[in-house]
Amino acid sequence: MTSPVDAIRGGLVVSCQAYPGEPMRDPDTMCRVAQAAVLGGAVAIRAQGIEDLEAMRPVLDVPLIGLWKDGKSGVFITPTVEHARAVAATGVQIVAIDATLRPRPDGSSVADSVEAVHDAGALVMADCSTLADGVAAAQAGADLVGTTLAGYTEDTPKTDGPDLALLAALVHELGLPVVCEGRVHTLAQAGAAMDAGAHAVVVGTAITHPTTITSWFVDAVHDRASAGPESRDH
Repeated sequence: MTSPVDAIRGGLVVSCQAYPGEPMRDPDTMCRVAQAAVLGGAVAIRAQGIEDLEAMRPVLDVPLIGLWKDGKSGVFITPTVEHARAVAATGVQIVAIDATLRPRPDGSSVADSVEAVHDAGALVMADCSTLADGVAAAQAGADLVGTTLAGYTEDTPKTDGPDLALLAALVHELGLPVVCEGRVHTLAQAGAAMDAGAHAVVVGTAITHPTTITSWFVDAVHDRASAGPESRDH
């Protein structure tokens, strides 16, 4: 049987998440978005929230990477051992956790969550922001590492597009599959991530968040309209 990590090799993982208060923040809606992404060729789905994961797990025939966002600052992606156990209990194949070196709300270590997830029969994706995070996550027993938090902690600047330098460094230093995630908004960026050695690429906003996608087009149209007809003629 192919392992979930091998199943996503060289493929596109689609992140299906909606923010609190948005019309799409509904388990049935996000489940349908996930199914549509799989029809388009996604090799796995990344999603958050126990209800969403419980809705998706029975209907998806690709690996599901699950997480639980709790809070808005600091460590909030599957932040404690109990969060990790709860996500694993939904039956997802991979549990994503914040694997930065920042203190966790329950005082636990990354290794504690890794052990809990492994005991539940699932694998661990370590969401990192720095090379040091990735090295520590590998030592803690993570099964794969992601660049998910690069640019979203005080330790790393936000790059325009994915942090390809961090990706390349993780690929060079670790003996683990490295997933490129974070600000992959174009086909060229996705291709560049694969060229840099990514095991797989995660795209979320650019595929599954219509509010943001609409705002990109609105800004482009407004910019051209503000420039006036003379600039548009050229």
